[in-house]
Amino acid sequence: MTPIEQVMRTAPVIPVLVIDDVAEAEPLARALVAGGLTVLEVTLRTPAALDAIRAMKKVPGAIVGAGTVTNEKQLDEAIGAGAEFIVSPGLTKPLGKAAIRSGVPFLPGIANAGDIMRGLDLGLSEFKFFPAMAAGGIPALKALAAPFGQVRFCPTGGITLDNAPEWLALDPVLCVGGSWVAPRGGTPEQIEQLAKDAAALPR
Repeated sequence: MTPIEQVMRTAPVIPVLVIDDVAEAEPLARALVAGGLTVLEVTLRTPAALDAIRAMKKVPGAIVGAGTVTNEKQLDEAIGAGAEFIVSPGLTKPLGKAAIRSGVPFLPGIANAGDIMRGLDLGLSEFKFFPAMAAGGIPALKALAAPFGQVRFCPTGGITLDNAPEWLALDPVLCVGGSWVAPRGGTPEQIEQLAKDAAALPR
């Protein structure tokens, strides 16, 4: 089992987190971990993201990674902040090679067969299917997965508590990514309950 596959098999849902205020980071991580979601993806979409990763790593049981990593500079910054895995919205050879050199578990985004083939050429076999719903949903992933039996996926983008079970029922899907478990403005109690509901999804 590859290191990123171990991360993907930890829980059925990886929360995709956009954090505007670093003060929110640790309470958010505590609520999600208490609810059973221990793998946390902090997207590098805000100035607070790197400090949020540092803060969340203080929470016992949290496995904190960086998402929306698009180039080598961001990769280095995320690793420097302590990110334990890296997620990107797409896959370029420079980013893929840099991630592999670093040894960090890496989950690149793919949306078509060419993306998958580029990843396989780099020695990768686990991918984020993104944007999952906009890229064709479950029929598209089934068609993409058919020629690549060794490949495993984490669909992200448009996944909800209601449709997550359909995705998780697919053999090549190890987990899904979702932002619904951590809505902006949600209280720790609300987020912990959302996390419990997500952690209980069958797969």
